[in-house]
Order: sequence, then C-alpha cells, then structure tokens
Amino acid sequence: MRLLVMGGTWFLGKHVVEGALARGWEVTTFNRGRSARDADGVEAIHGDRTNLTDLERLAGHGTWDAVIDTSSSELPPRDVLAAATTLRSAARRWVHISTVSVYVGWPHQPLTDASPLLDCPADADGSYGYTGPDGSPTQYGFQKAGGERAVTEAFGSAAVLLRPGVILGPGEYVGRLPWWLERAKRGGRILAPAPAEQRIQPVDVRDVARFALDRAASSEGGGFNITHPEGITFRGFVEACLAETGGAGAPVWVDPSVLIEQGVKQWTELPLWRTHAGVWAVDSSRAVAAGLQCRPLADTIRDTWRWRTGDGRPVEHPRWAEHGIVPEKESKILASL
Repeated sequence: MRLLVMGGTWFLGKHVVEGALARGWEVTTFNRGRSARDADGVEAIHGDRTNLTDLERLAGHGTWDAVIDTSSSELPPRDVLAAATTLRSAARRWVHISTVSVYVGWPHQPLTDASPLLDCPADADGSYGYTGPDGSPTQYGFQKAGGERAVTEAFGSAAVLLRPGVILGPGEYVGRLPWWLERAKRGGRILAPAPAEQRIQPVDVRDVARFALDRAASSEGGGFNITHPEGITFRGFVEACLAETGGAGAPVWVDPSVLIEQGVKQWTELPLWRTHAGVWAVDSSRAVAAGLQCRPLADTIRDTWRWRTGDGRPVEHPRWAEHGIVPEKESKILASL
C-alpha cells in the first residue's frame, strides 16, 4: 500500500502514520510542518492544503492507493473540495475523518448510519450554516457535512466517511480525559454528573486509526459511525481515573438539574457530560460489522495517564483551556449540597 496522510504529526494523524508504517506501507505526509515533527520513515512534503499550487505540487508525488484526511476539521467545504478534486487523479480512495455532528438529529436523537444529514454545499465557504439557540445544530456540523459532500463529489463510491463521536487516548489535545485524570489525582470530593450508571461511548484514538487504515485497504465506501459499541458507565470512568492516578477522591453524584441551576457548562466544565438524549446513543454496528474493534476504555484511561506522566505534551490547542470546572466553583457547588 502507498498511503498519503493529510496531516500526520499529531493525535489521530500520528497514530495513523505509525500504524501504516507498522504494516509495512509506504507513507507520504502532507502538512505545514508547524505542529510537530514528521515520523521517521515517511516521505514528508510540506505545504498549505488551502494553496492550489501546493496541492498540485503534492499531486505530482503520487500515485497513492489511498488518502486518509486527518487535517480538515477546521476547513470550509470548498477547501476540502479543492484538495479532493486536485488529488483525485493521484489517489484511488479517500478516507475522510468527519464527525457525528453532521447529523440533523445530533445530539437530541439516537443515530444510525442512515440518519439524515445536515445540508451544506460542497463549495461552501466558512460562513455557511448556523448554530441553533440550544447549541444544535452547529455551524461546525454544517461545515463538516459540506466537507463530506465535497469528498463524495470527487471520489464517488471510493469515498469513505468516518464519523467519530468523542476520541480519547494518548496525545489528546482537547483535554477531556486529561482533565478528569488530573482532577482524580487531586482527590477530595469530586463533582460528578448523575446518573452514575449513564453509559458513555468515547473511542480510543488508536482504534480509530486502525479502522481508518483498514478502510483505506478495503474496497467498501460510504459512512461509518465510530463510537464504542459497549462504552463505559460514568461511574466506571471516574473510578478508573481514580484507580490509575492513585487519587483518594470520592465522587459526589449530582442531579443534572442541580448542575444546570448552578451554571455548570455541559460538555466543557464537566467534560463528557451532556443531558441531550442522543449524545451517547450513536449506533456503530456497521463499523463493527466491517471490523471496528474497540479496546476497553479502562485501557485508554491507563495509557493516557502513562502518556501524561511520561512526556505527555499535547500539541497546543485553544480547546484545552475550555475544559474543566475551576476548583473554586466546584467547591462552592459541593458546599451548597
């Protein structure tokens, strides 16, 4: 296999590259060379994917059996379309990392791979779409739906669309699991969202990378939801964080209505907590039937803590600062209960 990875130096892209090299594949990476160093053993091409001249120069290095695009999350559809169109003659398949946010029903309704998608043109710019008054749909979701359409217009049945929910694991740059681990390590009474038995479906970055590589080597196209088919309860998640960090903490499970009344921001101040009915009801059975295998999330928690206590330096990203309730606010809420 000859593989082109758009991105390839951090988090999911890094794991994709490492997995491809471990399979003995020839790997080319294309990025700006700013976030992190390219892996040893790849053909590293530096350039800006929003620059047509750079894309045409990249196409001259083909051909590839597949492209895995891990670097379009902040790009408008028209930039995705330009890259996919320019590289169409140089690649057989395109595996596109998208998101469950592309669905009309996200996060209010349970979802399957057949659920309706938000509508966005393939050539839309960054202004297209809107965010609803309750936070859904999101402009981000519209933009990502347009990106999917762009890839499909260019590659047809050779387009593969992977729609993960929450990705955790070593190298995480958003800060969801790292915050919970650090909070567990600090110990004491820990504000936790009830119900404790709520199952959540985050997926390990290494499992997403492996599935993306499998899809690159396959002949099947279409969309796949990527969520953990078994998941873990929130209680199990917090207890695993405590066990791994050695924290002497005690979670205090608080009713969501109280958390909302106290102004706790869902999804960020208590990462992974959201009250919408569909947020952890995303069916991934098509991906599982196609070979998606998800390790126990306790392993993800363990390996992320080992990464954090080792070299543990994520690529700097503004989303990291958004996550986690400040100790003063947490203490005030706990004292009021």
